[in-house]
Amino acid sequence: MAATNRESILAAATRLFLESGYDHTPLARVAEHAGVSKATLFKQFPTKAELFEATVLAAGGSPVPEPVDLPIEDLRAGLVALGHAYAELLTRPRMVDLARTVIAESPKFPELRERTFDFGTLPVLEALGRYLREVHSEGNADIADPDLASAQFLGMIASAIFWPRLMHGTWSITEDERSRVVEEAARTIAARYATP
Repeated sequence: MAATNRESILAAATRLFLESGYDHTPLARVAEHAGVSKATLFKQFPTKAELFEATVLAAGGSPVPEPVDLPIEDLRAGLVALGHAYAELLTRPRMVDLARTVIAESPKFPELRERTFDFGTLPVLEALGRYLREVHSEGNADIADPDLASAQFLGMIASAIFWPRLMHGTWSITEDERSRVVEEAARTIAARYATP
């Protein structure tokens, strides 16, 4: 029951925070929309700040499954698999709206910026880091700084898929264009780091 209530509360809070913003979303209204009592809401989220943080952290929820059996001998193919997982996550329907909300509300919650910087994307970031270290240790790539290589790879994808959507509400990308972005980013990183 507690898990069901939590899901209802987070769903209602997400909708209301996106519609009205943080300041104009009273907790009583969240409880009403969630179909729970105020006492139930306060038991799970004693403050609005805690509810907002939980809402943002749940936004990337149900992370994409991490690709398995990434080819250690073929850096480009492994990057393509991880890149598609990242691109799928970035194009989820509410990801841009929630990013806008975090940006708008972060001056009030400096700690939220740090906790949510990679919200939803952390499993892919961790998988990419592990993969790059493994490819490097096997001698199939020369990646002295896996964090830098990760930032370069994911940055190429986000700059073509996510940031235009964040800045321009009407901008869209087709599935074929998205695949091409991932392929080109993987090819660029492989050209830079893969050993001959």
